[in-house]
Amino acid sequence: MTLETLMKTRHVTGIKQVTKAVQKGTAKCVFLASDADQSVTASLKEACSANHIEVVDNVTMKELGRACSIEVGASAAAVLI
Repeated sequence: MTLETLMKTRHVTGIKQVTKAVQKGTAKCVFLASDADQSVTASLKEACSANHIEVVDNVTMKELGRACSIEVGASAAAVLI
């Protein structure tokens, strides 16, 4: 999945919101910023693996924030089902 797809679909932004979406089963794909603090994203990455959710981690916080239409960087975002 690409950032362009993220921009065009329903999504949530931020570690807390993405974690909730993964736990509820409403996340289709999760984007994790490669330059985000690994201690913050590690548990989310494990939750995605346990729930068989695709993880894209080749984007930066700045790119992810821009794709989510926010003016700051984002550690995580998820495309919703």
